[in-house]
Amino acid sequence: MVSATIDNIKIEVPENTTILDAAKKIGVRIPTLCYWKDLNDIGACRVCLVEVEGYDRLLTACNNVVEEGMVIRTDSRRAKRARKNNVQLILSQHKDECPTCVRSGNCSLQTLANTMNLEDSPFEKELPAIEKSDASFPLIRDYTKCIKCLRCIQVCDKIQHVNVWDVVNSGGNSTVDVADYYTLKESDCALCGQCITHCPVGALVERDDTEVALHAIYDENKTVVVQIAPAIRTAWGEPFGMNAEEATIERLASCLKRIGVDYVFDTNFTADLTIMEEANEFLERVKDRSASRFPMFTSCCPGWVRFIKSHYPEYVDNLSSAKSPQQMFGAVAKSYYAEILGKDPKDIFVVSIMPCLAKKHECAIPAMNDACGDPDVDVSLTTREVDRLIRMAHIDPKLLEDTPLDMPLGVGSGAGNIFGATGGVMEAALRTAYFAVTGKNPDPDAFKDVRGMDGWKEVSFDLAGTTLRIAVVNGLGNADNLLKALKHREVMYDFVEVMACPGGCVGGGGQPIHDGYSMKQERADVLYTQDKNSNLRFSHENPSIKAIYEDYLGEPLSEKSEHLLHTDHHAWKMPNED
Repeated sequence: MVSATIDNIKIEVPENTTILDAAKKIGVRIPTLCYWKDLNDIGACRVCLVEVEGYDRLLTACNNVVEEGMVIRTDSRRAKRARKNNVQLILSQHKDECPTCVRSGNCSLQTLANTMNLEDSPFEKELPAIEKSDASFPLIRDYTKCIKCLRCIQVCDKIQHVNVWDVVNSGGNSTVDVADYYTLKESDCALCGQCITHCPVGALVERDDTEVALHAIYDENKTVVVQIAPAIRTAWGEPFGMNAEEATIERLASCLKRIGVDYVFDTNFTADLTIMEEANEFLERVKDRSASRFPMFTSCCPGWVRFIKSHYPEYVDNLSSAKSPQQMFGAVAKSYYAEILGKDPKDIFVVSIMPCLAKKHECAIPAMNDACGDPDVDVSLTTREVDRLIRMAHIDPKLLEDTPLDMPLGVGSGAGNIFGATGGVMEAALRTAYFAVTGKNPDPDAFKDVRGMDGWKEVSFDLAGTTLRIAVVNGLGNADNLLKALKHREVMYDFVEVMACPGGCVGGGGQPIHDGYSMKQERADVLYTQDKNSNLRFSHENPSIKAIYEDYLGEPLSEKSEHLLHTDHHAWKMPNED
C-alpha cells in the first residue's frame, strides 16, 4: 500500500494504482477522453492532467501511478486551464457540427466541452483535407471528426487482431488512417464495428440505410417484412431509458407498425432453422469423418466469415455451409412466406434489424439471392439505426402497448434466443444434435458450460458414446489465436463456434454505445433469463419449424433446404483473396 493526498484528502491505495483510479475511490472524477480501461491508457488527449507537488510538469492521471507521499491536486487552476486548453485544441481540428452528427447527445467530446463550460475555441479551425472513405461501404470514416485518441487502433489490434488502422504522417499532420491499403473498402476489415463502439466521437459510423427502408415503407406496391435479431431485444430500449421488461420485442414491433411496416417477425425462427440445418450437417460430418474437414466452424457470423476468408483461407471449407439466420429468413420470406401471402416475391421488401455492420455486407453478396433472383434481404439496419427511425417518427416507446409478432415466422424458441450471446449457437446446436442421435431431449441446461464471457472456452461432451471436443470463442483476437493453435496442431476440436464481437452479438458493433463500458454481460443475462423462462427451449420442437419442413422444405439437408438455406463461401471474395 502507498499513502498520498488527493485534493487535501488522505488516501491509501495498493501499489501501481493509477492516479485516475485512486481519485475515483474518494469520489473525485478526473475527466478523460482517449482513455478506455485495460485497452487505451496512452494519455494521448492530455485531458486527464493533474498537478503533483514537486513536479515541474503536469501528469496524466490515466497512466501515472500513485507514489508514496504524493500530494496531488486535480482541481488546481493550472490543471484546469491546461485541460481546457487541450480540449479547445482538439476542437480546432474537429468538425463540430453537432446537430447533424449521429453521436450528438452521446459524444464524449461534446459532453466534455459542455462540462468545461466552453463557449468557443480561440484557435483557428484546421480540418484535414483528405477523404478516402467509400460511402457505399458499411463502415464510414469521417477524417474531419477524428480526434486521434487511437482507440480504434487499439481495439482493432489488441482485441480483434485485424490491424486495419494505423497512425500515418507525423507532427501536426499525423492522423489515423487505413494501414497499408489505399481505401477501407480494399482492406481486410471484418466489419465487426468495434472501432465504432470504441470511438468517443462520430469519426466512425455505420452507413445509414434508414432512408432506404423508409422508401420501401412509403412504396404502396411493397410489402415490408421486418425480422428482429435476438440481441436486439436486449439493447434497443437503452437509449430510451427502458429496462428489459419494458423494451420487449413486442414493444419494438409496436414501434415498427407505427412507422408503417407491414409484418414483424422474430429472427429466432430462422435461428431455430439454422440449428436444424447446422446440427444435422455436423452429424453428417461426424458419420463420415474420412471425407470431412474438422473442426466444423459455425457460419452465422458474417464478420467471422470475412475474417477467416481474408486471414485463414485454408480453413474456409471448414465453415458450415448453413446460411446465417438473417439470410435464411430472407430466403424463406421470399419463397415460403410469399406463397402464404400469395404475393410475387419481388414485391416483398425484407428489412433485418441486426446488432452488426457485417450483416450489411452479407445481405449484399450477389450469391445471396436464392429465393427469387433479388437480394433475399434487401437492407440490414443496426440497432442504432432502428432507434433513429423511432426518434424520427417522434414515437415514445414507453407509451405504447406490446403488439404480438406476426405468424407463422414469429415463433422462436429459447434456443434461438440465446444465439445473441457467445456460446448460444453451440448450446442450441447441441440440444438438437442430442435429440437427433438419442431420440430424446436432454436437460435444456445440460450444455451450459459453453456459456460465459471467457474469450476461449473448451469443453467435452458425451453424445451417445461419442466424445465431442468443443470450443467457443468470441472476439476475433481469440479466433486468431485458436486458428494459429490449430495450424500448429496444438489443439484438436470437432465443433467450434466463433463470434466476431466480444461477448457475441450482444456486444455487436451496431449496438447502442456506452462510452468506456460494454453492456455485453448484462445483455447476455437477459437472453439466458428469457430462455430459462420459455416454454419452448428446443429448436426442433418449434411448431413453426415443424410446419415449414412438413409443408415446404421436406427435411433438413433436403434438396430444397440446400438450395434456400445453404451457401458456397467461395462464391464471393475479399479484396486480397486470390
